[in-house]
Amino acid sequence: MATSERNNKILLDLVQQPGNNLCADCGAPDPDWASYTLGVFVCLNCSGMHRNLPAVSKVKSIRLDHWEDSLVEFMQEKGNSAAKAIFEKCVPVFFYQPQQKDCVILKDQWIRAKYERREFTGENIYFQKVYSAELFEATLWKKGKDSKQFFKSTFLLSQKDFTLRYFIKEDVSSSSVIRPFSLQLYKHSSVDSGQIPLFLIFLNHLIKTKSKVPKAVINMKDLNAVFQPEKIGHATGLQISYVDDERSKNLFVYHEDGKVIVSFFNAIRATRLAYLLKKNPTLQEKDLKHQLTAHCLKEGYMEKTGPTQREPFKKRWFTLCSMNRKLLYFKSPLDATELGAVFIGTESHGYSVSETSSRNARGSRWHCGISLETPERQFVFMCEQEQEQSEWIMAFRKVISQPMTPEDYSNEANLRRGK
Repeated sequence: MATSERNNKILLDLVQQPGNNLCADCGAPDPDWASYTLGVFVCLNCSGMHRNLPAVSKVKSIRLDHWEDSLVEFMQEKGNSAAKAIFEKCVPVFFYQPQQKDCVILKDQWIRAKYERREFTGENIYFQKVYSAELFEATLWKKGKDSKQFFKSTFLLSQKDFTLRYFIKEDVSSSSVIRPFSLQLYKHSSVDSGQIPLFLIFLNHLIKTKSKVPKAVINMKDLNAVFQPEKIGHATGLQISYVDDERSKNLFVYHEDGKVIVSFFNAIRATRLAYLLKKNPTLQEKDLKHQLTAHCLKEGYMEKTGPTQREPFKKRWFTLCSMNRKLLYFKSPLDATELGAVFIGTESHGYSVSETSSRNARGSRWHCGISLETPERQFVFMCEQEQEQSEWIMAFRKVISQPMTPEDYSNEANLRRGK
């Protein structure tokens, strides 16, 4: 057997071993590329991101490229488990570790954080302190409430009162404002320690943004954040959802620099974790990890009718999230405020979902029906395709099968009172 064929066979055997059989960066099965400078096996998509770090990582196909003996020996010595022990030694609980289906910007910044900036090796705790700063600032582009345009806004995360504030950032000359405190200066600030008081930091930002009051003060209690690049139309698009006066609202933001927006996202998760730890002092960080942020189970267009089911069907954008057990609907995907919400309880409390006939679906252009039964009423929705119908029913059943928490009961009662 030729040396090249033998080396490729060794690599193919190595990639079948536990640890190596999943991409080192996103967990995709059966990786067929490898970084011969880091000693990790990665999938095709992540290999492309490694190519963007030529000073750190160099990749080859384990099937198609020629491998020298020395490189094969290096891969035998290293491997994904050994690399993880080094590059993921100190990953904080709040830092989001992307999976195969996550968007490109999350995977790209995860790879850069691990190998380029070496944030998790334990060599330097600076980055983790930045994410968990008492006050974290980011200037982002935010979509206007009733406009398709994006406007520059300043966002301030506070672990002092567990809030997210944002201010409209106006164009002002640098000579007319106080220079902003750098993150280096105020990241450890606290009144108790005698360093820069929090109110002075806020005062500085108020002067800088020419805003007397924030446009919104968002409590961490009901805040969620998820990347939505296709929906927002930008590779770094981030959707922030929260509850204000019992109604769900959305902010849509982005930044040209992927590091800025992903750092902001992880700072949100760090602030959420601090809030949840204070709320649940008997729990550990790892117990709260799944509550920091959550993808929606399903979203997309359906048609809905009114409570008598004689009203014409109207096309609406729906979002179903297991974290708050709510089905929200909007006129369009980028609406700032929900038109309505339906709480999804458990089967034992009178909630169920099933297919329904499209007969008597007055005014509906679509014919794949869903019936959602709640203690108050029956909801009827229409999907365009059978696959969409099947996916929605599966998502509803997943929520219905989950036990309700005390907070779920409270949310259900609040939603009923609001009607």
